[in-house]
Amino acid sequence: MQVLANGLNIEVDDQGPRDGEPLLLLMGLGMQLVGWPEELVADLVARGFRVVRMDNRDIGLSQYFDHLGEPDVLRLGLRHVLRLRVRPPYTLEAMAHDALGVLDALGIARAHVCGVSMGGMIAQHLAAGFPQRIKSLTLIMTSSGARDLPQPSAEVRGALLARPAANTVAARVVQAQRVMRIIGSPGFRPDPTRQRRRIQASVRRAWHPAGTARQMAAILADGDRSRLLKSITAPTRVIHGKDDPLVPVAAAHDLVKKIRNATGEIIPGMGHDLPEQLLPHVAAAIADNAARAG
Repeated sequence: MQVLANGLNIEVDDQGPRDGEPLLLLMGLGMQLVGWPEELVADLVARGFRVVRMDNRDIGLSQYFDHLGEPDVLRLGLRHVLRLRVRPPYTLEAMAHDALGVLDALGIARAHVCGVSMGGMIAQHLAAGFPQRIKSLTLIMTSSGARDLPQPSAEVRGALLARPAANTVAARVVQAQRVMRIIGSPGFRPDPTRQRRRIQASVRRAWHPAGTARQMAAILADGDRSRLLKSITAPTRVIHGKDDPLVPVAAAHDLVKKIRNATGEIIPGMGHDLPEQLLPHVAAAIADNAARAG
């Protein structure tokens, strides 16, 4: 269903008991709400949560911003490396207001929040800017954006920037599978058939690379959130893969150090994805952290 949030049409999936503990799930760069596996959602619902997933702006079935043009991500990335100002079409802070608008549209006063990768960056803005609305915070494979943190390899960056060989569903699926092979979990390899079906379903649901480029620009422009993290008071759980090639594990230790009341868990063999084998563990970790909120 669609709701009007922060003045935008945002696609939302709302599952679980209406009187359950609200849990907002925020997905990463270029990823749709279906990036949250149904098995994980079902587990969380079974634990009593009202689970809300959303397509971030410019992705999936939510409102697009094509009128703002497609940024030159390579040029913006160079400016970021040189510590020059990056001017994005919109900001991560604006995307946090979208998420807040979703909660408002659904009549949710306070919620637990879990963000993955870019979704974790948006969640940091939410928890710091609106502490009265956030019960607990779970951050998965994300970063403060601190300048001294290790960066992904050239191979990883190249895979993210590559485009499909052709403008077809098959070529898009092949490209997505290649990216997941590079950034995924070496210790928890997916079933190829299941992975291909999930990617096909996602590609057929929506395909909007220009939106991904604008989201990337927002990440580059956001920079270092270290000072922002001092304002986070919600009980925080940091979950990260020891073998994450996109956001190296040092980012997790950095978050735990900078967020008060934060605990961390480093999972050997986990990369930059949500492996099927780890979904029960992730659900339990989110629930345990939510329980810390009382």
